[in-house]
Amino acid sequence: MDLPALTPGYRALREQSAWIDLRERGKILATGEDRARLLHALSTNHIEQLKPGQGCYAFFLNAQGRILADANILCFDNALLLDTEPETRVKLFEHLDRYIIADDVAIEDRTAALSTIAIEGPESAAVLRKLGAPVPDEPYSSVRWADRVIARISSTGSEGFFVFSEVATGSPLADAQGSDAHPNRVFPIPPATAEDARTVRIENGRPRYGEEITERNLVQETGQIHAVHPNKGCYLGQEIVERVRSQARLHRMLRRLEIDAVNPPAPGTKTAEVEIMSSAFSPALQKSVALAYVRTEFGPGSELSIDGARATVSAAWAAPHPRET
Repeated sequence: MDLPALTPGYRALREQSAWIDLRERGKILATGEDRARLLHALSTNHIEQLKPGQGCYAFFLNAQGRILADANILCFDNALLLDTEPETRVKLFEHLDRYIIADDVAIEDRTAALSTIAIEGPESAAVLRKLGAPVPDEPYSSVRWADRVIARISSTGSEGFFVFSEVATGSPLADAQGSDAHPNRVFPIPPATAEDARTVRIENGRPRYGEEITERNLVQETGQIHAVHPNKGCYLGQEIVERVRSQARLHRMLRRLEIDAVNPPAPGTKTAEVEIMSSAFSPALQKSVALAYVRTEFGPGSELSIDGARATVSAAWAAPHPRET
Protein backbone atom coordinates (compact mmCIF):
# COMPACT_ATOMS: atom_id res chain seq x y z
CA MET A 1 0.00 0.00 0.00
CA ASP A 2 1.28 3.47 -0.90
CA LEU A 3 0.79 5.56 2.23
CA PRO A 4 -0.79 9.01 1.80
CA ALA A 5 1.73 11.83 1.87
CA LEU A 6 1.66 14.87 4.13
CA THR A 7 0.16 17.34 1.66
CA PRO A 8 0.74 21.09 2.18
CA GLY A 9 -2.91 21.58 3.19
CA TYR A 10 -2.87 18.71 5.66
CA ARG A 11 0.39 19.84 7.24
CA ALA A 12 -0.86 23.43 7.47
CA LEU A 13 -4.09 22.38 9.20
CA ARG A 14 -2.11 20.48 11.80
CA GLU A 15 0.81 22.84 12.32
CA GLN A 16 -0.12 26.34 11.10
CA SER A 17 -3.31 27.25 9.22
CA ALA A 18 -5.09 26.63 5.94
CA TRP A 19 -8.32 27.67 4.29
CA ILE A 20 -11.15 25.29 3.40
CA ASP A 21 -13.90 25.86 0.83
CA LEU A 22 -17.25 25.35 2.60
CA ARG A 23 -19.50 26.95 0.01
CA GLU A 24 -21.81 23.91 -0.06
CA ARG A 25 -22.80 24.20 3.60
CA GLY A 26 -26.45 25.15 4.05
CA LYS A 27 -27.31 28.67 5.20
CA ILE A 28 -30.87 29.31 6.40
CA LEU A 29 -31.89 32.81 7.51
CA ALA A 30 -34.78 33.23 9.98
CA THR A 31 -36.41 36.63 10.41
CA GLY A 32 -39.58 37.94 12.08
CA GLU A 33 -40.52 38.70 15.68
CA ASP A 34 -41.08 35.03 16.59
CA ARG A 35 -37.86 33.64 15.07
CA ALA A 36 -36.10 33.00 18.39
CA ARG A 37 -39.20 31.51 19.99
CA LEU A 38 -39.68 29.06 17.10
CA LEU A 39 -36.07 27.91 16.99
CA HIS A 40 -36.01 27.67 20.78
CA ALA A 41 -39.00 25.31 20.69
CA LEU A 42 -37.48 23.12 17.99
CA SER A 43 -33.82 22.88 19.04
CA THR A 44 -31.86 21.58 22.00
CA ASN A 45 -30.06 24.80 22.91
CA HIS A 46 -31.20 28.09 24.48
CA ILE A 47 -31.91 30.31 21.47
CA GLU A 48 -34.05 32.90 23.25
CA GLN A 49 -31.17 34.03 25.46
CA LEU A 50 -28.82 34.72 22.54
CA LYS A 51 -27.86 38.35 21.97
CA PRO A 52 -26.49 39.83 18.74
CA GLY A 53 -22.95 38.60 18.23
CA GLN A 54 -23.54 35.42 20.21
CA GLY A 55 -24.17 31.94 18.88
CA CYS A 56 -24.42 28.28 19.77
CA TYR A 57 -24.43 24.76 18.39
CA ALA A 58 -27.72 22.85 18.52
CA PHE A 59 -29.46 19.67 17.46
CA PHE A 60 -32.93 19.46 15.94
CA LEU A 61 -34.76 16.30 17.06
CA ASN A 62 -37.87 14.36 16.14
CA ALA A 63 -40.48 13.37 18.72
CA GLN A 64 -38.56 10.15 19.41
CA GLY A 65 -35.44 12.12 20.38
CA ARG A 66 -33.45 11.12 17.30
CA ILE A 67 -31.24 13.75 15.65
CA LEU A 68 -32.66 15.18 12.42
CA ALA A 69 -29.97 17.80 11.88
CA ASP A 70 -27.44 20.01 13.60
CA ALA A 71 -26.62 23.67 13.08
CA ASN A 72 -24.37 26.48 14.18
CA ILE A 73 -26.81 29.27 15.06
CA LEU A 74 -25.61 32.88 14.88
CA CYS A 75 -27.63 35.75 16.32
CA PHE A 76 -27.78 39.15 14.58
CA ASP A 77 -29.84 42.26 15.29
CA ASN A 78 -32.76 41.28 13.07
CA ALA A 79 -32.14 37.67 12.12
CA LEU A 80 -30.79 34.26 13.09
CA LEU A 81 -28.51 32.41 10.68
CA LEU A 82 -28.42 28.60 10.72
CA ASP A 83 -25.25 27.11 9.26
CA THR A 84 -25.79 23.41 8.60
CA GLU A 85 -24.34 20.47 6.69
CA PRO A 86 -25.03 20.17 2.95
CA GLU A 87 -26.93 16.92 3.59
CA THR A 88 -29.36 18.57 6.01
CA ARG A 89 -30.02 21.89 4.26
CA VAL A 90 -33.31 20.85 2.62
CA LYS A 91 -34.42 18.60 5.48
CA LEU A 92 -33.87 21.30 8.10
CA PHE A 93 -35.58 23.97 6.00
CA GLU A 94 -38.65 21.75 5.53
CA HIS A 95 -38.66 20.81 9.22
CA LEU A 96 -38.71 24.45 10.30
CA ASP A 97 -41.28 25.40 7.68
CA ARG A 98 -43.62 22.65 8.87
CA TYR A 99 -43.90 24.26 12.30
CA ILE A 100 -44.51 27.84 11.14
CA ILE A 101 -48.27 28.19 11.55
CA ALA A 102 -49.39 31.53 12.99
CA ASP A 103 -45.89 32.66 13.85
CA ASP A 104 -44.29 35.86 12.65
CA VAL A 105 -41.34 33.98 11.14
CA ALA A 106 -39.93 33.87 7.63
CA ILE A 107 -37.18 31.47 6.60
CA GLU A 108 -35.03 31.82 3.52
CA ASP A 109 -32.50 29.42 2.04
CA ARG A 110 -29.45 31.65 1.52
CA THR A 111 -27.02 28.87 0.56
CA ALA A 112 -26.54 30.04 -3.02
CA ALA A 113 -26.23 33.69 -1.97
CA LEU A 114 -23.67 33.28 0.83
CA SER A 115 -20.10 32.07 0.43
CA THR A 116 -18.36 30.32 3.31
CA ILE A 117 -14.73 29.51 3.87
CA ALA A 118 -13.00 28.27 7.00
CA ILE A 119 -9.59 29.38 8.24
CA GLU A 120 -8.42 26.59 10.54
CA GLY A 121 -5.31 25.41 12.32
CA PRO A 122 -3.35 26.52 15.41
CA GLU A 123 -2.30 29.84 13.82
CA SER A 124 -5.70 30.77 12.35
CA ALA A 125 -6.35 33.62 14.81
CA ALA A 126 -2.92 35.07 14.01
CA VAL A 127 -3.76 34.99 10.29
CA LEU A 128 -6.91 37.04 10.91
CA ARG A 129 -4.99 39.56 13.00
CA LYS A 130 -2.36 39.85 10.29
CA LEU A 131 -5.14 40.84 7.90
CA GLY A 132 -6.44 43.44 10.34
CA ALA A 133 -9.60 41.40 10.90
CA PRO A 134 -11.38 41.21 14.27
CA VAL A 135 -11.22 37.88 16.10
CA PRO A 136 -14.37 36.66 17.90
CA ASP A 137 -13.65 35.85 21.55
CA GLU A 138 -16.11 33.07 22.42
CA PRO A 139 -16.99 29.78 20.71
CA TYR A 140 -19.80 30.35 18.16
CA SER A 141 -19.64 34.14 18.57
CA SER A 142 -19.37 36.37 15.51
CA VAL A 143 -18.16 39.81 14.50
CA ARG A 144 -18.56 41.90 11.37
CA TRP A 145 -15.57 42.77 9.23
CA ALA A 146 -16.52 45.19 6.44
CA ASP A 147 -19.21 43.29 4.48
CA ARG A 148 -18.29 39.94 6.00
CA VAL A 149 -19.10 38.00 9.15
CA ILE A 150 -16.41 36.05 10.98
CA ALA A 151 -17.59 33.36 13.42
CA ARG A 152 -15.50 31.30 15.82
CA ILE A 153 -16.46 27.87 14.46
CA SER A 154 -14.27 24.93 13.47
CA SER A 155 -15.13 22.12 11.07
CA THR A 156 -12.03 20.05 11.91
CA GLY A 157 -11.81 20.38 15.69
CA SER A 158 -8.74 22.63 15.44
CA GLU A 159 -8.74 26.34 16.22
CA GLY A 160 -10.90 27.82 13.49
CA PHE A 161 -13.14 30.49 12.04
CA PHE A 162 -15.88 30.59 9.38
CA VAL A 163 -15.98 33.62 7.10
CA PHE A 164 -19.36 34.39 5.50
CA SER A 165 -19.87 36.87 2.67
CA GLU A 166 -22.39 37.66 -0.02
CA VAL A 167 -21.53 35.89 -3.28
CA ALA A 168 -22.40 39.06 -5.15
CA THR A 169 -19.60 40.98 -3.41
CA GLY A 170 -16.88 38.58 -4.55
CA SER A 171 -14.77 35.94 -2.86
CA PRO A 172 -14.82 35.80 0.95
CA LEU A 173 -11.03 35.63 0.64
CA ALA A 174 -10.85 39.12 -0.82
CA ASP A 175 -9.54 41.78 1.54
CA ALA A 176 -11.61 44.15 3.65
CA GLN A 177 -11.64 46.76 0.90
CA GLY A 178 -13.20 44.26 -1.47
CA SER A 179 -10.29 43.69 -3.83
CA ASP A 180 -10.62 40.48 -5.79
CA ALA A 181 -7.01 39.39 -5.47
CA HIS A 182 -6.02 35.76 -5.69
CA PRO A 183 -6.75 34.11 -2.33
CA ASN A 184 -3.21 32.91 -1.79
CA ARG A 185 -1.97 36.48 -2.17
CA VAL A 186 -4.53 37.79 0.30
CA PHE A 187 -4.34 34.95 2.83
CA PRO A 188 -0.71 33.74 2.96
CA ILE A 189 -1.85 30.22 3.76
CA PRO A 190 -2.45 27.17 1.54
CA PRO A 191 -5.82 25.66 0.72
CA ALA A 192 -6.74 22.35 2.32
CA THR A 193 -8.69 19.82 0.30
CA ALA A 194 -11.84 18.14 1.57
CA GLU A 195 -9.78 14.99 2.16
CA ASP A 196 -7.14 16.94 4.12
CA ALA A 197 -9.87 18.43 6.31
CA ARG A 198 -11.61 15.09 6.81
CA THR A 199 -8.41 13.38 7.92
CA VAL A 200 -7.62 16.11 10.44
CA ARG A 201 -11.22 16.10 11.65
CA ILE A 202 -11.10 12.35 12.38
CA GLU A 203 -7.66 12.73 14.00
CA ASN A 204 -9.20 15.34 16.31
CA GLY A 205 -12.26 13.17 17.02
CA ARG A 206 -14.63 15.85 15.66
CA PRO A 207 -17.93 14.28 14.50
CA ARG A 208 -19.91 15.52 11.53
CA TYR A 209 -23.63 15.10 10.89
CA GLY A 210 -24.16 12.82 7.92
CA GLU A 211 -21.13 10.68 8.67
CA GLU A 212 -20.81 9.96 12.40
CA ILE A 213 -24.10 11.49 13.54
CA THR A 214 -27.34 10.39 11.84
CA GLU A 215 -31.04 10.00 12.50
CA ARG A 216 -30.24 6.74 14.28
CA ASN A 217 -28.56 8.55 17.14
CA LEU A 218 -29.66 9.85 20.50
CA VAL A 219 -28.08 13.09 21.72
CA GLN A 220 -26.04 11.58 24.56
CA GLU A 221 -24.55 8.90 22.32
CA THR A 222 -22.71 11.55 20.32
CA GLY A 223 -20.97 13.09 23.33
CA GLN A 224 -21.79 16.57 21.97
CA ILE A 225 -23.55 17.73 25.11
CA HIS A 226 -22.61 21.36 24.43
CA ALA A 227 -25.52 21.21 21.94
CA VAL A 228 -27.99 20.85 24.83
CA HIS A 229 -28.93 23.55 27.34
CA PRO A 230 -29.77 21.81 30.64
CA ASN A 231 -32.22 24.38 31.96
CA LYS A 232 -34.27 25.55 29.00
CA GLY A 233 -37.99 24.98 28.62
CA CYS A 234 -39.78 22.37 26.57
CA TYR A 235 -38.60 21.51 23.07
CA LEU A 236 -39.34 18.82 20.53
CA GLY A 237 -37.72 15.56 21.67
CA GLN A 238 -36.86 16.85 25.17
CA GLU A 239 -38.71 14.05 26.97
CA ILE A 240 -36.38 11.43 25.47
CA VAL A 241 -33.25 13.51 26.17
CA GLU A 242 -34.29 13.91 29.82
CA ARG A 243 -35.20 10.24 30.17
CA VAL A 244 -31.78 9.16 28.93
CA ARG A 245 -30.08 11.71 31.18
CA SER A 246 -31.99 10.71 34.31
CA GLN A 247 -31.72 6.97 33.80
CA ALA A 248 -28.10 7.08 32.51
CA ARG A 249 -28.75 4.03 30.35
CA LEU A 250 -26.53 4.35 27.32
CA HIS A 251 -25.27 1.25 25.59
CA ARG A 252 -22.72 2.98 23.37
CA MET A 253 -20.84 6.26 22.95
CA LEU A 254 -19.05 7.93 20.08
CA ARG A 255 -15.30 7.50 20.59
CA ARG A 256 -12.06 8.21 18.79
CA LEU A 257 -9.88 5.22 17.97
CA GLU A 258 -6.19 4.92 17.10
CA ILE A 259 -5.64 1.64 15.27
CA ASP A 260 -2.25 0.04 14.78
CA ALA A 261 -2.80 -0.59 11.07
CA VAL A 262 -2.09 1.25 7.84
CA ASN A 263 -5.34 0.07 6.21
CA PRO A 264 -8.26 1.84 7.90
CA PRO A 265 -11.29 -0.35 8.67
CA ALA A 266 -14.17 0.38 6.32
CA PRO A 267 -17.10 2.43 7.63
CA GLY A 268 -19.79 -0.01 8.71
CA THR A 269 -17.28 -2.49 10.14
CA LYS A 270 -18.79 -4.04 13.28
CA THR A 271 -17.57 -6.15 16.14
CA ALA A 272 -19.30 -7.03 19.40
CA GLU A 273 -17.90 -3.82 20.91
CA VAL A 274 -17.56 -1.34 18.04
CA GLU A 275 -19.30 0.10 14.98
CA ILE A 276 -16.93 2.10 12.75
CA MET A 277 -18.55 5.24 11.33
CA SER A 278 -15.53 6.86 9.62
CA SER A 279 -11.83 6.16 9.28
CA ALA A 280 -8.65 7.45 7.65
CA PHE A 281 -4.93 6.84 7.58
CA SER A 282 -3.13 9.51 9.59
CA PRO A 283 0.14 10.52 7.89
CA ALA A 284 1.27 12.27 11.07
CA LEU A 285 0.59 9.32 13.36
CA GLN A 286 1.52 6.66 10.78
CA LYS A 287 -1.50 4.61 11.79
CA SER A 288 -5.23 4.61 11.21
CA VAL A 289 -7.73 6.73 13.09
CA ALA A 290 -11.48 6.27 13.30
CA LEU A 291 -14.66 7.53 14.89
CA ALA A 292 -16.85 4.74 16.14
CA TYR A 293 -19.71 3.93 18.47
CA VAL A 294 -18.18 1.85 21.25
CA ARG A 295 -19.95 -0.01 24.05
CA THR A 296 -19.95 2.21 27.14
CA GLU A 297 -17.93 -0.21 29.26
CA PHE A 298 -14.93 0.47 27.00
CA GLY A 299 -14.02 4.00 28.05
CA PRO A 300 -10.99 6.13 27.17
CA GLY A 301 -7.79 4.13 27.60
CA SER A 302 -9.41 0.79 26.77
CA GLU A 303 -7.89 -1.42 24.12
CA LEU A 304 -9.86 -3.43 21.56
CA SER A 305 -9.12 -5.56 18.52
CA ILE A 306 -10.39 -4.57 15.07
CA ASP A 307 -9.55 -6.85 12.16
CA GLY A 308 -6.72 -8.25 14.25
CA ALA A 309 -5.17 -4.82 14.96
CA ARG A 310 -4.97 -3.15 18.35
CA ALA A 311 -7.28 -0.16 18.74
CA THR A 312 -6.93 2.33 21.61
CA VAL A 313 -10.05 4.20 22.72
CA SER A 314 -10.11 7.91 23.55
CA ALA A 315 -12.84 10.50 23.98
CA ALA A 316 -14.44 12.21 21.00
CA TRP A 317 -14.02 15.96 20.49
CA ALA A 318 -15.68 18.28 23.01
CA ALA A 319 -16.54 21.94 22.51
CA PRO A 320 -13.85 24.43 23.52
CA HIS A 321 -14.33 26.40 26.70
CA PRO A 322 -14.89 30.16 26.44
CA ARG A 323 -11.52 31.80 26.05
CA GLU A 324 -9.81 35.12 25.57
CA THR A 325 -7.89 35.81 22.40
